[in-house]
Amino acid sequence: MLFLLSPAKSLNFEPAAATVPHAEPLFVKQSAKLIKVLKAKAPQEIASLMDLSDKLAALNVARYQAWSRQFTAANAKQAVLAFDGDVYDGLVAKTLTTAQLEWAQAHVCILSGLYGVLRPLDWMQPYRLEMGTALATEKGKNLYQFWGRELSDYLNTRLAADRSPVVVNLASQEYFKAVDPKVLKARVLECVFEDWKSGQYKIISFFAKRARGLMARYAIDHKINTPAALKQFDVDGYQFAPEVSAPDRLVFRRKLGV
Repeated sequence: MLFLLSPAKSLNFEPAAATVPHAEPLFVKQSAKLIKVLKAKAPQEIASLMDLSDKLAALNVARYQAWSRQFTAANAKQAVLAFDGDVYDGLVAKTLTTAQLEWAQAHVCILSGLYGVLRPLDWMQPYRLEMGTALATEKGKNLYQFWGRELSDYLNTRLAADRSPVVVNLASQEYFKAVDPKVLKARVLECVFEDWKSGQYKIISFFAKRARGLMARYAIDHKINTPAALKQFDVDGYQFAPEVSAPDRLVFRRKLGV
């Protein structure tokens, strides 16, 4: 069973503890090709391409120029510790033990526009390149065409030893679109998180993102390896709602303050 997450725009590159293990990212050759395309663009082009302010565009142009195929403790950090958005607030990776981080390395994948797939302990250098970016390359007009079936093939390789392969999609639609369902040889489970508001249950983006991180942390804490075990998730007030769920769409609901 593999759990898929999206990356985060916010990053924290304060040095990680020297005791935290690390690994090399898997698709450095492909990342270098994307960096080459990005390095050729002026700050104004990056601002327009990614809808960024001039300040953020300049920051990311500097990141592209500094990017190196050599990953070290000085220029890189473990992905699960470097990402700092809502999902990762729920995951709280800095409190994971070495054994838990190693389990996550074997069962969690972070989809990335630049790196393709990052395992939690893979070193990454700071960047911004969302999967939905219309960055033209020799392979096509956007990153979906650049990555093609490569990410799906990789996930199949990771799942090849499982008798009943399952992918738990905790990523956003933008990122999961990079996985070709026609190529993927696995059952896909989607987890949906709804909160009670204004007299009805609905998906509230901030809470839903954080809940994806909570689910990933729950899976790591309990070494979840079956769909049935996912239904026991009961963190932060969420409970499985069988009446509105389907076999491949698990809905979790909560009423805050009730």
